[in-house]
Amino acid sequence: MGAAEETAGGETPWGEVTPDAARRLLVAAVDAFAERGYHATTTRDIAGRAGMSPAALYIHYKTKEELLHRISRIGHDKALEILEEAANGPGTAAERLADAVRSFVRWHAERHTTARVVQYELDALGPEHRAEIVALRRRTDAAVRRIIGEGVAAGEFDVPDVPGTTLAVLSLCIDVARWFNAQGSRTPDEVGALYAGLVLRMVGARDRRPGAAAGPRP
Repeated sequence: MGAAEETAGGETPWGEVTPDAARRLLVAAVDAFAERGYHATTTRDIAGRAGMSPAALYIHYKTKEELLHRISRIGHDKALEILEEAANGPGTAAERLADAVRSFVRWHAERHTTARVVQYELDALGPEHRAEIVALRRRTDAAVRRIIGEGVAAGEFDVPDVPGTTLAVLSLCIDVARWFNAQGSRTPDEVGALYAGLVLRMVGARDRRPGAAAGPRP
């Protein structure tokens, strides 16, 4: 995990992973999987990055796939937390959708190395672990779909295909992990704000405040 990601958001990621040796191995695996891909990475590569022996890895993780599952589970739990918090929050559907997108995109930018592994290595998981992660993805989809559906019902959004639009919104957000560069011209907050505005236009958001003119919100 790069230094920029290590302290992104003012917190140290993977704090829930203990002991320290297990956390070091997981961080090394994130870097290796993001750089080389899961299948091209060996347990020796991961242990070497962590400054440990290959034998030490098996004390904490039975297989390379178990490591990937741990990374994926933590990442998907965080993504679901972000989206459900926004979906269940106060405000109009437009405000909640903007908050969901802003926070989701910011996480994918701040944790771009981690997010690339979490979002793009799903097929490397074994059947049982893959089914578990797919279930979490369905819940993240449901959170966004609920906001959009509520916006349509309230007359805030003009969306003829709620499931398709939900897929487009999530795909747009997730892709940030693929291209974001911490040394680039935009900060995670700026990208989050940009995408929130783009998504509101995508759903044809209208300001429902009394006296407000109809049309896309800025």
